[in-house]
Amino acid sequence: MAILRKDEIREMEIEEMYEKLGELKSEFSREKALCATGSAPENPGKIGELRRTMARIKTIIKETERRK
Repeated sequence: MAILRKDEIREMEIEEMYEKLGELKSEFSREKALCATGSAPENPGKIGELRRTMARIKTIIKETERRK
């Protein structure tokens, strides 16, 4: 999954953001499970990227909801 930038996230509708957040959460849990089993991850930095992207989406969702 490509990392989403702030401007890309801001262009989305709220429903799209929640959908993308769900996808990222499931991918994050898969990656964490791989690490927990002791296997080497394909891309070691992916877990951090996923976590940061989820935080970006959550932040923008809150900002959008507060403006309404």
